[in-house]
Amino acid sequence: MAKRIAVVVSQGQSQNPAKRGLEEDIVTALIMESGIEVTVIPHLYDLKADGTGMLALQSIKGNLIVLSWLYERGAHWVLDRNGIHGHVGQTLIKPEDDEDEEEPEATVDKDRVIQHRNIPNRRIYCIDLRVYDTAQPYIDEIKRIANENEQKLVQLGGWLDGTPRPEQVERFAKPTNSTALSVEGSQLEAKTTPAPSDSDNGNGEPVEVIRIEETGGRRWYPVIDYSRCTNCMECIDFCLFGVYGVDKVETILVEQPDNCRKGCPACSRVCPENAIMFPQHKTPAIAGAPVGLVGLKIDLSKLFGAPEEGKSAEEIAALERDEQLVMAGRDAVGMSVGIRKRQEGKSEEPRDELDDLIDGLDELDF
Repeated sequence: MAKRIAVVVSQGQSQNPAKRGLEEDIVTALIMESGIEVTVIPHLYDLKADGTGMLALQSIKGNLIVLSWLYERGAHWVLDRNGIHGHVGQTLIKPEDDEDEEEPEATVDKDRVIQHRNIPNRRIYCIDLRVYDTAQPYIDEIKRIANENEQKLVQLGGWLDGTPRPEQVERFAKPTNSTALSVEGSQLEAKTTPAPSDSDNGNGEPVEVIRIEETGGRRWYPVIDYSRCTNCMECIDFCLFGVYGVDKVETILVEQPDNCRKGCPACSRVCPENAIMFPQHKTPAIAGAPVGLVGLKIDLSKLFGAPEEGKSAEEIAALERDEQLVMAGRDAVGMSVGIRKRQEGKSEEPRDELDDLIDGLDELDF
């Protein structure tokens, strides 16, 4: 039987026995379900763009379910930056804090990068493995999504990857009319993948779990949410480590991810649209939790954990960047580099004598 939907289980970064147990419980249950192909990969965020894991994901062309130890939004845009594109599939598994909160829509007066992209006609469902500590809720949700997709695919007349359904193969092999072509030598057949062992899912269907091994350590780099990004370029102005670049149509991208300074989330704090994530950061808003946009009057200073003394998000970002510059043997720059554009849009404070004095000195052009 042709596979109806692919399920990818992204392993945790550590060898935590509880996490490994949950992952394996999910895999064990899924191999008993017909029409589901299971792939196990190392941690999604750590995969190299040209590594075996990412190549395996790129080879999946139909609808896709990805279970990872990341927020849904973070996982979706990690996939997207590696060429695995698709519409966001809606899942019923949500963190308790988010169940009663709907993510606000972007303001309509802004031009978002995603509006200029051609997204393939498929859905990617990202599920956060941190929500439940038992496998059954995940199994139930995967089965719900698979059944929903199966109904849609049957309406289209075949599986999403273009292969015929079993009843179509049988009808071809045993035609009901005398003018049908002979089946001998035909290459029309249902696709099956034999398992390494002779196990099956109880229906006589071969079962295989694809396990991807990939070496490499933990990574740290920004991920852009293009459904929010307005291509304002403030991140490329702010970052002094060569992480960001632009593509052929002048759209911002993370060009050199491994140039990023480990543990530094400063650029996410200066993004006006909260479009930059660091999926492994301890602060939910930076890690990709479903929080709103700056245009909706959200206090970013509180959202990103500004200290009680009242520093703004930009001031915190400048301090974090200075720390990394000094560690790299460079000079600190404070607020003088890369934040100027962001400051221009702010309302001016009441002027005082010092402001007048500085303006007078500027006019003298020393």
